[in-house]
Amino acid sequence: MSKKIVKTFIIDTNVLIHRSDAILSFKECEVVVPIWVLEELDKLKTYSDERGRNARQAIRFIEERTGHNDLAKGVKIENGSTLRIALEFDRKLTVDLPLNSNDNKIIFCALTIQKQAVHPNIKKEVFFVSKDINARVKARALGLHAVDYEKQKAYLANLYAGYREAKVSPDIIDRLIKGERIFWQDELFENEFLLLSDSSGRKTAVRYHTPEEGNRYIEYVETFENGVSGIVPLNSQQQMAFDLLLDDSVSLVTLVGKAGTGKTLLALAAGLKKVFESKAYNRVLASRPIMPLGKDIGYLPGDKTEKLSHWMKPLVDNLELIVSVNNKADYKSVDAILTSNRVEIEAITYIRGRSLPKQFIIVDEAQNLSPHEIKTIVSRAGKDTKVVVTGDPNQIDSPYLDSDSNGLTFLVESFKGQKIFGHVTLSKSERSELAELAAELL
Repeated sequence: MSKKIVKTFIIDTNVLIHRSDAILSFKECEVVVPIWVLEELDKLKTYSDERGRNARQAIRFIEERTGHNDLAKGVKIENGSTLRIALEFDRKLTVDLPLNSNDNKIIFCALTIQKQAVHPNIKKEVFFVSKDINARVKARALGLHAVDYEKQKAYLANLYAGYREAKVSPDIIDRLIKGERIFWQDELFENEFLLLSDSSGRKTAVRYHTPEEGNRYIEYVETFENGVSGIVPLNSQQQMAFDLLLDDSVSLVTLVGKAGTGKTLLALAAGLKKVFESKAYNRVLASRPIMPLGKDIGYLPGDKTEKLSHWMKPLVDNLELIVSVNNKADYKSVDAILTSNRVEIEAITYIRGRSLPKQFIIVDEAQNLSPHEIKTIVSRAGKDTKVVVTGDPNQIDSPYLDSDSNGLTFLVESFKGQKIFGHVTLSKSERSELAELAAELL
């Protein structure tokens, strides 16, 4: 007779900070929250950032589902699992690690639960779930089965690139350049690009579509030789990016790439063209998370505008470049653009709660946002609004995220294949030879 398998998941604090309702991800099992996790949530709940919000929500989540029940024995919750609060650990199982550390107490608690998981008719499998790599390493050293929280995770190594390469006959490329739509036999993701090459070495970029009647076809992508707001694409990937950025039927665009690939510059150039020239949108709203590189410099003097100017300087730098290569009246100076009320540079913090209709929204450095924050921002998009999200998952400054669990990679993998979504991974740095070498070697 085979034993019944019962799984127990011990949840670390950082899992609930990453996602406040993470407990619901574990179905038909036992979910254990060590009492020291509640202590850490209590310390974090006063923070004004995402950590504080998630700590408060996690505490409310647990309280709403437990009511006046005996939490030490466990209570049934809506996903079929039993939620229990663990109150102690077996001190005989501790090793020479300081017991004044809540992290160690949580690990020892998980170790105790694993040692107690013995039953003649039931096979109990115990998992310690943590997003802290060091905690997982320590747990494994003590014999625990430690795992990462995999929900809302997309692996960067396998991230959708937005395009692929293919070889075709010269006749195919000639027909595409003339503006002909060509049936494509292989099924691709909606709005995925193909970089076609023929026997002579000639290359061209095309985009894949599936209209309502179901016929799959590819069509030529404009080269934008005359530039967009004065910015001319320097490679095929930038050309593909402009194709998506200027297509009003594509409401969400993601651009991923290392430093110097032009993500922010392309997005701003397209946004300015759409607002000032074609007037498809009322305003460009450019934003980025306030996340310092290196040690934080502390409080900054001045009002909100003066404080934000330090954090938003990378966006202003790109505007200055656009102004320097553009001779049109609408682009006289950066100050003229910013005071026109048609371009707004704002911190991510102030977007929460707003409704943003008919705007061209650019979210820069999105790799420093959690999946929940990305959801909050994208869901702010009102009628006729376009959202462009850019970033480099290899340059994450938040200690609570990594290249696989950040909001940008999660967004790309979640939306691929949708008709209103397009993505391009830019790989070639066009900033300078030095920038290209630094991105590759350092």
